[in-house]
Amino acid sequence: MLWVLLLLVAWGAAAISCIRLCLVTAGAALRPAETAGDPAPHELSLYETAFLAGGPHRVADLALISMHLRRRLLLAHTGWATVVDPEGRDEVERTVIRVIGPEGQSRIAPVRTAAAAADAVRTLADRLVAAGLAVPHGTRTGLESAVRAVRGAAVLVVALAAAAMLMPGQQTGYAGPVAAWFGLPLVLTLGCLAIARVENRPYSPWASPSGQRWLDSLPAPVRGADRDLLAAVAVRGVDALQDPELRAALRSGRTAHPVR
Repeated sequence: MLWVLLLLVAWGAAAISCIRLCLVTAGAALRPAETAGDPAPHELSLYETAFLAGGPHRVADLALISMHLRRRLLLAHTGWATVVDPEGRDEVERTVIRVIGPEGQSRIAPVRTAAAAADAVRTLADRLVAAGLAVPHGTRTGLESAVRAVRGAAVLVVALAAAAMLMPGQQTGYAGPVAAWFGLPLVLTLGCLAIARVENRPYSPWASPSGQRWLDSLPAPVRGADRDLLAAVAVRGVDALQDPELRAALRSGRTAHPVR
């Protein structure tokens, strides 16, 4: 009956990981209401909207696209950024120019990564967290860790089930009941992951419930003006761009940054 011990291990891993995910999710939902009042009374900037919708890399993308549209920066489809006007209009743009360096040219991917991690973006994030519109960094990383733990528990359940069914010296017809018993913790973990996915999609992992409600209230941008295009980029990211060469420039050499 060694398989019973393996089943207990599977149940323990599944139960602990799922309970942890539920507790972290509940804490993330309650935290903004406990630490902040109503959403910010002023209209949020495009940078703030970009952060709520897609995080710090979305802010960097928005700055690069804005500078390109205003001919302050040239983004080539080959993946290079060239400074045209070295005077940034705001701290994020000045950060981009500093990251590119005195030579005035650099690959876009490292510029995007460095700009996303800059103090200007962190300050913006802290301001949104203080207003109750963004999820604190610790809460977000805790949620990601809890989801990974549930996924790991699901893999462990499958591995333990396989080990139990392949154990030598078992009775005929033994595999079916064992698979059924191990199927229960597997259903628990997969069901927990499915519920977490439904609860968080298509919502942004960066925005708190208040911030998400603010994003949901935004009108659809009207095509035609640069401001409308930048608003679309802030909410939808690089996919909102109509220019295939500009999309290729921003995607050149970049790594995936999941929003969860």
